[in-house]
Amino acid sequence: MSDLRPDLAVIAANVAQGARVLDVGCGDGALMAVLRDRLGVDARGLEIDPENVSSAVARGLSVIQGNAEADLVDYPDDSFDYAILSQTLQTTMRPDLVLEQLLRIGRQAFVSFPNFAHWRVRLSLLWGGRMPVTRLLPVAWYETPNIHHVTIDDFRALLKERGITVEGAWFLNGDKATTAAAANFRAEHAVFLLQR
Repeated sequence: MSDLRPDLAVIAANVAQGARVLDVGCGDGALMAVLRDRLGVDARGLEIDPENVSSAVARGLSVIQGNAEADLVDYPDDSFDYAILSQTLQTTMRPDLVLEQLLRIGRQAFVSFPNFAHWRVRLSLLWGGRMPVTRLLPVAWYETPNIHHVTIDDFRALLKERGITVEGAWFLNGDKATTAAAANFRAEHAVFLLQR
């Protein structure tokens, strides 16, 4: 699954064969195609960008155009084995409400996001006094779709506050896995598998 972005590869490696999946913010459908082709998953997608929707549909995927914050309420409870939100949580107006919807729709939810407490981000702010532009956060602050700068510790606190169980957690530094030790400082990205 090396052809996938590292967080998507983690998710793909942990989805059960033949599962029913909703990929929210599915982009061009890269993850969905792998899940369908390699694991026989019944994958559905929701994507806001019309060009990405066209790309996904051209791959033969079942993707509709929609907004997670407005359209997830239309899905019935427990419609999917997994609801997936990869690199999208920080772009939503109310990530807490989107998270609640994911866990209502899916029996489990995968959530991945960039960790804004990574040491390079901290160093950029400390020494340069400016929001960082890095390989994984490649655009300037005024162009970024990120409106909430979430950290691993912030996310864990939200989960605790809402009584959400962590079934699995993976931390990435660049394209490689790193340990959970000091993940809030050392990991550039996090992937969580959640359950009510």
